[in-house]
Amino acid sequence: MHRQQAGFLIAHPPAISHHTGRYPRAQAIACPAPNRSLQKGRARLSKSPSSPGPKHSRPVQVSAAIKEWVVERNMQKGDRLPSEAEMMTRFGMAKGTIREAMRILEAQGLIETRTGPGGGSFVGEVTADRAKALLANYFYFNELSVADIYQLRRVLEPELAASLAGKLNEDQLDALEKVVAQYPEPAQTAEEERDQHVASLTFHRTLANFSDNALLAFVVSFMGRVLSDLTVYRQLYDPPNPELYRKGLAYQTELIAALREGRAEDARQIMAAHMQTAEALMQVQEARVLRKFFAE
Repeated sequence: MHRQQAGFLIAHPPAISHHTGRYPRAQAIACPAPNRSLQKGRARLSKSPSSPGPKHSRPVQVSAAIKEWVVERNMQKGDRLPSEAEMMTRFGMAKGTIREAMRILEAQGLIETRTGPGGGSFVGEVTADRAKALLANYFYFNELSVADIYQLRRVLEPELAASLAGKLNEDQLDALEKVVAQYPEPAQTAEEERDQHVASLTFHRTLANFSDNALLAFVVSFMGRVLSDLTVYRQLYDPPNPELYRKGLAYQTELIAALREGRAEDARQIMAAHMQTAEALMQVQEARVLRKFFAE
């Protein structure tokens, strides 16, 4: 967990509807960390008159206070948290409020609860996959388009490719080649097209994960995930697009060669052309699906 001065986002990971292929509406509450004062050894919550934003429920405020308390003590994943009774004393709250606050933190992945001997509550860790899932849920309700995603991909992915040229080991290059080997022939059906498109985006997420820049790796990988989800939910794989397949495969093959040989500028240009071409073809696919929808 990282200490933040701004508010926190509390969101419950969504379940995908098998009927609609869409996320259900999620709960997201932006809550500023509350101000607290210690009185007779008990941490009290107080609301600053100048604090911006809406008023939040007591459990939400307490969950933010617990989170900050953990950060202040530099607690790490696996460290045991105080018992429920100790939490009640420390934060001056009733049992029900403490339990609800802990459930909020557990839903965020920030704490883990274990039962049985040696059980209790422990500091958890939000994995990259969980963070991407929560962000994908947020952006899903913003109705992202193919153009929105590629506006960012065109900026970041060429620089990612250039930064990795000549720096990948053979195992990493082999991992990229194995992804490409998953789609040796053009798809014959919509289902094959879907699987190939998802695998093709896995190539970009795999490449991103090789970066030493954790933020760049996260953002590029996240964009690949969002585009993959968008492709599936909006059925942008139907009908199959052989031109998208052919050009995408050629660009990825050329890119691997440039990465292996340390040709940074070539890697940048290849990825830039790949992004430009993919965006144009995906927008054509998006328009086809939209026309098909209105025709039905």
